[in-house]
Amino acid sequence: MSEDLNGKIRVAVLTVSDRAAAPNSDPTYDKSGPAIRELFIDYPAFSCVDHAIVSDEALAIQEAVKRWVIRRGKDEIDWIVTTGGTGFGIRDRTPEAITPLLSRPAPGLVHLLISSSLKHTQMAALSRPVAGTISQASITLDSDSGHETLIVTLPGSVKAVRENLAALLDSGVVVHAVDLMKGGDGMKSGQGVHGALESDPIHGHGHKHHGGHRHRHGEGGKHHSGSEGHRHHHHHGSNEHKILSHDPSQAVSARHRTSPYSIVSFKNALEIIDKNVSHLPVVTLPVTASLRGHILAEDVYAPADLPPTKTTSVDGYALRSSDPAGTYVVLTSSSHPQLLSPASQDVLPEGCIYRINTGGALPRGADTVIMVEDTKVVETYPESTDGNPAGPPGEEWKVETLIPAPPSRFNIRQPGSDVRQGDLVMRRGERITSGGGEVGSLIFVGKKDVRVFKKPVVALLSTGNEIRDLTGQVSTTGAGEGDWKSWDTNRPSLAASLQGMGYEVVDLGIVPDEIDAHVNALQDGLARADIILTTGGTSMGPTDLLKPVIERRLGGEVKFGRVSVKPGKPTTFAVVPVEADAPKVKPLFALPGNPASALVTFNIFVVPALRKLGGWEFSGEGCNLPKVKVELQQAMPLDPRTEFHRVILRSDLKNGGMLKAYSTGGQRSSRVASLSGANGLVILPQKGPGEEREELKSGETAEAVIIGEIMITT
Repeated sequence: MSEDLNGKIRVAVLTVSDRAAAPNSDPTYDKSGPAIRELFIDYPAFSCVDHAIVSDEALAIQEAVKRWVIRRGKDEIDWIVTTGGTGFGIRDRTPEAITPLLSRPAPGLVHLLISSSLKHTQMAALSRPVAGTISQASITLDSDSGHETLIVTLPGSVKAVRENLAALLDSGVVVHAVDLMKGGDGMKSGQGVHGALESDPIHGHGHKHHGGHRHRHGEGGKHHSGSEGHRHHHHHGSNEHKILSHDPSQAVSARHRTSPYSIVSFKNALEIIDKNVSHLPVVTLPVTASLRGHILAEDVYAPADLPPTKTTSVDGYALRSSDPAGTYVVLTSSSHPQLLSPASQDVLPEGCIYRINTGGALPRGADTVIMVEDTKVVETYPESTDGNPAGPPGEEWKVETLIPAPPSRFNIRQPGSDVRQGDLVMRRGERITSGGGEVGSLIFVGKKDVRVFKKPVVALLSTGNEIRDLTGQVSTTGAGEGDWKSWDTNRPSLAASLQGMGYEVVDLGIVPDEIDAHVNALQDGLARADIILTTGGTSMGPTDLLKPVIERRLGGEVKFGRVSVKPGKPTTFAVVPVEADAPKVKPLFALPGNPASALVTFNIFVVPALRKLGGWEFSGEGCNLPKVKVELQQAMPLDPRTEFHRVILRSDLKNGGMLKAYSTGGQRSSRVASLSGANGLVILPQKGPGEEREELKSGETAEAVIIGEIMITT
């Protein structure tokens, strides 16, 4: 036990509440936090030394907890108690924020909290408490620090807080737990409590403190004994999945020498992506040009006949089909609006014609339209004087028709001739392209707003101490990498491609090779975007942290960590749980750091996922970029992996428009020049074991993925 404060257990209280944390909020709104502090007065073994209030944001909660966990010496915190955010409300995120930080979960304490609360109300079944310890080593990466902090999450109501704390404090389990955490034998803190803590009602086995197996959530604490082989990871009640990544808190010598991730084929990788990516929610948006790129989420039917009345298909004059050639007085919609008004029965007077523009409604009494080209102006309105008809000076007054009136219905569109009421205009699943036809069709039938699938927002970041931003905003802090740093080409090039496809990009910058920096950046991306795209940090280096952070700190699951493609073997696809959003997981692609690898894998893996998120159907080739047959202009060697060879595609009009593929040169994954001008990726098949064929020869045909505009040669 700590000698500080006369050996008392040092407690910090965290209130989680958007309202209480708001600027200029009423300080009396937080009632549960002060209630906890008052309750501790009656328990002399404890001293409440700090209290903070944060909003219902996972990052804010985690930052507050970490600040307390990393305290050292006389300022160390033994127990953190949170209040609020443990229910089923949309903003209740405390369990999701705390769970990834746990080194050792304490399901026995969770059971104690729930069982004691159920004695008071059945509504306690909706509470989602979390309990366990957070190791200082996992937060600071200081392998010499053995300090652990107990953390327990409580509901937000004062009544529930008092009931829960009574169960924890009156039983003596917390005193006993802290004693054990600090290396005691537990005897001084009460007989019999240790046995209660060892009981694990969820898994049905004991929770060992001095040996055997440890059960870990996220980044583990310091290992003093026992085995790490029997690990389970639980997050939001999801199915267990095995953690394969190395533990970055251990020495470099302990890292994997070969990848623990099975290598999957290109085809299987696409199937895995399809299985684990779902359409985003449906939203209602106004029908404007900004709809481009969205997928319709509803069938659109015509609400009425269009046109609703007889209209003209040309610019000219409406008249009767019985009118002969001659001179007529010109009427307009401005001078005689009653001829179009449903409330009037007036018809076109004898000796008059009605000026009309394309798409305009015919006046009552007219049944045909003569074109402007078949008329000439006879007289215009003069300056207004007594005895002259009223009309704008210089405006047409009398016009001569040079031919007899055309037959009835000539140059006229009949009501409903374009679309009938109830006709299907556009189907669910149709793409609204930038060509304008779809937006025009929606507006034509008077559709002011429409239901579409949400278009994904993409969070984009690069990792590594060895790269820097061309803008000069260098955020890396690595040491030992030498003075030379390469420019980060991946983020700008991928952002250009994403924005060209119409996706909104959240730029998270360059993330240094530090665990907390990775965690904070990824959590920021999860909060602000629908999918995360990273480059670098996916291979076997000691500072390749993405897989460990995904699995150990974010509770994510790596669906594949290697793919049999060239370039891009270390490409990683994972899903990360996000309880507050729908769907409950968000996809994450960790692409290789080499520029060619990043761009190739983006086009063949990320683009299909983006399209699936946005409502595209994945079946067949639906979500993939288009493929065409091309004629190779150079020999291309085969590899045991499926290779995507960067090429320039040109359509040769002299040879019937045959597409020809010209290699961009050396295909090394780090060679950025191989991307310049590339508008296609020739798919080179795998070279099977024992296969004699070494290459596809010049003149042979192959399949290619189109990633840019096709060039035309004449």
